[in-house]
Amino acid sequence: MMKLFWAPKTRSLRALWMLEEAGAPYERVKIDITAPGRPPELLAANPMGKVPALVDGAAQLAESAAICAYIAERFPQAGLAPALGDPLRARYFHWLFFAPGCIEPAYTQKFADVRLNSSAAGWGDFDRVTTTLERALDKGPWILGERFSAADVMIGADLIFGVERFAIVPRRPAFDAYLQRCRARPALQRALAIDDAG
Repeated sequence: MMKLFWAPKTRSLRALWMLEEAGAPYERVKIDITAPGRPPELLAANPMGKVPALVDGAAQLAESAAICAYIAERFPQAGLAPALGDPLRARYFHWLFFAPGCIEPAYTQKFADVRLNSSAAGWGDFDRVTTTLERALDKGPWILGERFSAADVMIGADLIFGVERFAIVPRRPAFDAYLQRCRARPALQRALAIDDAG
């Protein structure tokens, strides 16, 4: 059985949601991220000691997007990634890694009120990231169009944090409609219940 190292109200929500979408059997190991020290098994999976981290037998990995990609490949019957050879797979990877590569740095920039030349930052800037995301989601219903995927887990979780929990992303009709569709998914409802219960 897979083991997920997680903490409530963190990026672990992505891994929880993904595991629930896949219908994968897993065990949760809650980590107090404010306490010193980390269990050796967590450090083996992620030497940085951060969550989420996943152990699946001999396979050990961290980083939310990597965990989502791994689960999608491990449980292909869940249909959470386009198949090898499907041209849509290219856009799937684009959006899957847009979350950690663009959304997260843009959020950090906004929180810290950092002024950067947009051509010097790999993500551009906060406004470019949110506008790009809005345009992509406006086509809907999912980031890949008609098909829900692991990329929606990454993007959806980031918008839950950005729009609802942190309120740093301005409410926009495309975001509100997308979040409503995400929240209607039973797997996200289960993941949020776990996250809220902490």
